[in-house]
Amino acid sequence: MAYLNPSAGAAREGKQTAAVTNAAAATASAAAGATPTKAEYDALLADVNALRTKLNALLAAMRSSGQLAS
Repeated sequence: MAYLNPSAGAAREGKQTAAVTNAAAATASAAAGATPTKAEYDALLADVNALRTKLNALLAAMRSSGQLAS
């Protein structure tokens, strides 16, 4: 889809971003009690780290296609 390039005053085509696979299903679940166990905390931390990795891959793909500034 063409979009306006204000600095050039003309329409230009954007590059398509490289595919990034979907994030995996979450492994963490609700805490069984008022205080989460170490295992529950570790599962949540692993999920957050996996999402962070996936987000960074998406941002890198968008930067390499020119959709985001470096």
